[in-house]
Formats: sequence, C-alpha cells, structure tokens
Amino acid sequence: MNLAQSVHERAKKYPEQVAYEFMNEQYTYGYFEQSVSKFAGALKQNGVKKGDHIALLVGNTPHFIITLYASWRLGAVVVPINPTYTPNEISFIVRNSDAKVMVALDQLSPLLEKKEMLFPNIETVIICETDEEKVRQCMQLDDVPLFFRDIIQRGEPVIQLENLDENDNAIILYTSGTLGQPKGAMLTHKNIYSNARDVGTYLKMSSDDRVVATLPIFHVFALTVVVNAPLLQGAVVLLLPRFSPKVVFYTIRERKATIFAGVPTMYNFLYQYEGGKKEDYKSIRLSISGGSSLPVALLHNFEEKFNTRILEGYGLSEASPVTCFNPIDRERVPGSIGTTIVNVENKVVDVTGNEVPRGEIGELVVRGPNVMKGYYKMPEETNATLKDGWLYTGDMAKQDENGYFYIVDRKKDMIIVGGYNVYPREVEEVIYKHPDVVECAVIGVPDKSFGEAVSAHIVLKDDSKIDEQQMINFCSKHLAKYKLPTEVHFTDELPKNTTGKILRRSLKDMMLKQQ
Repeated sequence: MNLAQSVHERAKKYPEQVAYEFMNEQYTYGYFEQSVSKFAGALKQNGVKKGDHIALLVGNTPHFIITLYASWRLGAVVVPINPTYTPNEISFIVRNSDAKVMVALDQLSPLLEKKEMLFPNIETVIICETDEEKVRQCMQLDDVPLFFRDIIQRGEPVIQLENLDENDNAIILYTSGTLGQPKGAMLTHKNIYSNARDVGTYLKMSSDDRVVATLPIFHVFALTVVVNAPLLQGAVVLLLPRFSPKVVFYTIRERKATIFAGVPTMYNFLYQYEGGKKEDYKSIRLSISGGSSLPVALLHNFEEKFNTRILEGYGLSEASPVTCFNPIDRERVPGSIGTTIVNVENKVVDVTGNEVPRGEIGELVVRGPNVMKGYYKMPEETNATLKDGWLYTGDMAKQDENGYFYIVDRKKDMIIVGGYNVYPREVEEVIYKHPDVVECAVIGVPDKSFGEAVSAHIVLKDDSKIDEQQMINFCSKHLAKYKLPTEVHFTDELPKNTTGKILRRSLKDMMLKQQ
C-alpha cells in the first residue's frame, strides 16, 4: 500500500467528504481525486513518466497537494523546494536533483528569465497562477511556460495508478543545508506511507478532525503530520497560505479546528499575541509541537493561557520524519520528546555504537520502515549516516527509566568550556524562565582561556529594563559557573528558517564575522 493508492481509494469511497479548505472554499475528496487524475494526465501529455523528477516550488496552496499526488500517480519523484530560497539555492537543488519538470508559483517568474543559466536541466515549466500581474509577466517571456489552470482542464484523466514498488523513491527532500550544501534525502513510498499511517494512528486522527496546516508543507514535519496523515485518515486539512497569529485564531474559532501543529516559535507568537483568547482555542483537542525543542516555560505558559495540553514529538527529514511522540492517552512529560512510536526503534549510543545505560547522554539512533534509502548521489554521506541498519541522527539524547527520550542538543551545537560539555538547550531553558524573555538562543564562541565560552542572544519584551549583568546573575541561580553566559546580547530578532526554527549556526556565523 502507498499514499497515492490509499487516498485514491478513500476518494472513491467517500467522494462527498471535505478533503481540504483553502481561502474560504471547501474541496471534497471527489474533487481532489478529479483534480489529481486530470493533472496527472496533463503531466503525462508533457512527457512525464515513472521515475522522472519534478521540482515543486509551491507554498501552502492546493497546487502543492494536487501536484504531489498527481506525480505519485504516474510514479514520478517529487522534489519539494522552499520557494523563498535564493536563486542560487534553488538552482543548486534543481540541478543536483536532476529534475526535468518544474512546477512553480507565478511569483517566481523573474527566475525564468534566467532559466538557461539557473535550470538548464528543466525541460518543462508549469506556472501556478495566484496573481494576474505575475501571470502577464510570464506571458512576456521568450519561452512561454505552461499554466496550471489551463493544462489541468485539458488533461486526459489518469484513473489507473502506476504500479509502484514500496522501495521506489517518492520524494527527494533536501535538508536545510546550514552546514555546507544541502543533501537530498531519498524517501521511498514505504517510508512516507508508513510514517503517515503510524502518526495518524498514534494521534487517533479520524474523519472528525480538522487540522490546521499553517506550517510550510514543503517541510517534512508539515507534509506528514498536517497533510498526508490527515488525508490518509479522512480528516479535513485547513490550508493556510502563511502563518499569522490572527488568522490562526480566526481559523480555529470559525472552522472548529481540532488539531494544531506548530514549531516552538509559532507557539511563542500565539502566546504573545494580545488578540488571542482562551475561547478562540477551545475546539482544539490536540496541540502538537515539533521541529525543535519546546522550552518548558513556554509550554506551561501556553497551556495555562489556552487551557490545552501540548504534546511534543521528534523527527528528522531522513526519518519521514517522526520517531518519538508524547503519548496521547498516557502521561505527558514536559521537556521530553516522548516514547517511541509504533513500528519504529530508538536508542541512545556511545561513540562506538553501543547502547548507553538509561540516564546517560549519547547520540540518538533510529531504525524502522520510515528511515530513508540514503542521500541522492552522495554514497559517502549515506554510509556515514546509515550504519548497520541504524540512522545516526546527530542529536544528543538520553532516555529515562520509563522509556521517555529527551533531546539534550545537536551534537554539532555542543559547547566545550575548559573541557566541560555545555548543551545550549540547558542554558536556554533557564533564560526562558525569566519573565522578560520572548526568545533566546545560546551559542559557543571562541575563548582564549577556555577554548569556548557561552554567548546568549535574547529578544526581550518591549517594556523590559533588564541589563546584561542582571541576566547573568539570574542564570547563576540555576547553572554551574562554567555554564554561565560570559556575554549577553539583546536583539530585536533571531535568525530563523521558514518553519520558524531558530538557526544557531547562522547566529554563530554572524558573530564570527564581527570578530
């Protein structure tokens, strides 16, 4: 079984059920099936066949979901790309992935003027119309692209799904690339189907659920948790073009949403938003956090304000992505990523690959049907990450006696002060306890005496009067001396990626350039 087949069968069985909502319009599973079959026909008429790679540069619109499932119907491989990336970043992924077709938003039409230079391997460009002015610009190009709306109307429906092997690639998902060039994780149909199925089952999703999709769906967290899993279970996807606290609260209240999934930064913005009321959030039965560690102080503050319970989980692109989640019907442990989900194995190992005793810190490794095939055209990196059937995550973790896992920090983010290990998250958790703090990030900076020192970067509330020494004094009440920040920088904002994840690496690069 695979996602294309499963959602196709659901659409045939329940054609009148609503599949997704977008811009105040409802679209049924029957309409979705028709759109997918016709766009698959349009792709086929333009030469797309099994195994071809399709670059998908679309945000949170129906174009994304239709293209995704239409491509799978033909056995094509989708390469989702963040449409807000720079031209050079997009060019690298399109070239590296060997994509032959590009489906893109009309806002990207200026890039098409440099198509021969940026995307020499692309044979066909399909533009998704969202803005009439942008469409007119596209029409003035020497090589006029195809338009989504036109070709889907002319497409001969493809009813018969391509015969897929579970180990065929479904997606090549490029990592964020904060260290060097991004790597393309090859996720098979088995990978993405098993994780969507197991996540939906674990979270008890059903056709009664209405899931807010404001996370960028080209990111694996959103793709699985707020798109594929809900569609597989017959739920309604409430598709929002972008994140806005005002729009999120409005959508939850007016559309009676039952599940909200976000990254910690989103929860922080929702918590700080003055217009957000407890009543606006009351229909939510399940709040999910992932992408990065949720500060415990923020978790408690949000839950108290909105009378909800946030369940934190863990995943990574290479695992499709979810491997751990706090139980929905058992004890939730704040600060923990929960326990292993069904059909997946997690363990914590030392540098030799041996499992460490409970309570000790090591690297988290994962095994299961959700783990990627490898990195596209990167055998050395694949062998360094996949060892003896286990995926080495690069995250330092520990497991308690009850089986709950805790992410201590990224292996590469660990700070070594005079030979002692300092994990940024531990320091950040303390800083978040201060009532004046909105956001923070801790990094290591070079130090002549101790090798590295702790540097804290903090966004404060507008009316805060706290200074650097007062913040250090506050931290000294909770941390050993070698873990204390030696410098505190107050800033208006912290660097983030499109999902809202704070980028410590970018912050560190900025600091090193200033020295």
